Amino acid sequence: MKVSREAAAALIGPDGRRRFLKGSLGLGAVGFLGELLPAAEAKERPPVSADAVDTLEHVKAELVTPPHVMAHEQATKAKPRVIEFTMTIEEKKIVIDEENGTTLQAMTFNGSMPGPTMVVHEGDYVQLTLINPDTNALEHNVDFHAATGALGGAPLTTVKPGEQAVLRFKADRAGAFIYHCAPEGMVSWHVVSGMSGTLLVLPRDGLKDENGKPLHYDKIYTIGEFDLYIPKDAEGNYKTYETALESYGDTVEAMRSLIPSHIVFNGKVGALSGEGAMTAKVGETVLFIHSSANRDTRPHLIGGHGDYVWETGKFSNAPETNLETWFIRGGSAGAALYTFKQPGIYAYVNHNLIEAFELGAAGHVKVEGQWNDDLMKQIMPPSPIKK
Repeated sequence: MKVSREAAAALIGPDGRRRFLKGSLGLGAVGFLGELLPAAEAKERPPVSADAVDTLEHVKAELVTPPHVMAHEQATKAKPRVIEFTMTIEEKKIVIDEENGTTLQAMTFNGSMPGPTMVVHEGDYVQLTLINPDTNALEHNVDFHAATGALGGAPLTTVKPGEQAVLRFKADRAGAFIYHCAPEGMVSWHVVSGMSGTLLVLPRDGLKDENGKPLHYDKIYTIGEFDLYIPKDAEGNYKTYETALESYGDTVEAMRSLIPSHIVFNGKVGALSGEGAMTAKVGETVLFIHSSANRDTRPHLIGGHGDYVWETGKFSNAPETNLETWFIRGGSAGAALYTFKQPGIYAYVNHNLIEAFELGAAGHVKVEGQWNDDLMKQIMPPSPIKK
């Protein structure tokens, strides 16, 4: 499909980016952005040999439900490979606050909020089969922030109920990257209904500190932060709906207030506490991947620190060290590495404490081991004030 200069100008005209995005999402051809320019103005690109990629080793990945992350090598000596993933979209009602039974008509990748964390190495190819079962009602797709071209792959993966699509792209830069659903005209609704996750692209030689020294982790967890907008009725009670489409009008009205009803980790209040808490042992190093597809946030580990932190999630940048709180921009994922030195319950929170303790953005890390009095010791327990 060729698009004339005049058509391109119309798309990017007075209404700017909104009209361009809506128009471009409908083009649906590989390399469509390049076709907006006359051939004389397009840069020469060397041909890509599909056959060369097809000769690479293909590996089928087994995704797991967050906060856990699929098995992977932290560094690899293998040649670039094609890592094959399959994700199935699931529309379903979920309880986001068990205390009062509040529900959300969620849209999910593989049934979880966030979607599974995919892991590859820089230079590998990501090959995703995206399945939209005919039991769903809506059209879906996926925009990979790590991908180059075609709006992150969104128009190339748009699937109606009963359809599937396969997309392949090269992971040509290292870091933690968001992926999310981006259907034309409904991007924000799908994102705040649960459709985002993380692609982790590790350097082939592993993570490094600011001096190039290798860094390793014993465990890895992924935390997806979601701002939710559950409509209320005239009496102030949260409404419930039988389908996502039924909830659409009221939810969009609530979204436009820009005031979330809930801000949660991994899909519901308390998802990462109690039996769902993350775990570690004294002496273990944990890598926390924190994604937020829509709003800025500021993770903080109460009682701990960020030994090494990639706030922007990009591993070609040197990590900051010894942070108390780190900043994750909306539409991105960050990474923090910490070695636990004391046992106990650590609170992992969004350090807008209203959002953490009033709206739900908090979780726990349960750490086992021996207490170190040198790091902290109670000299005198609470007792009456001496006169």
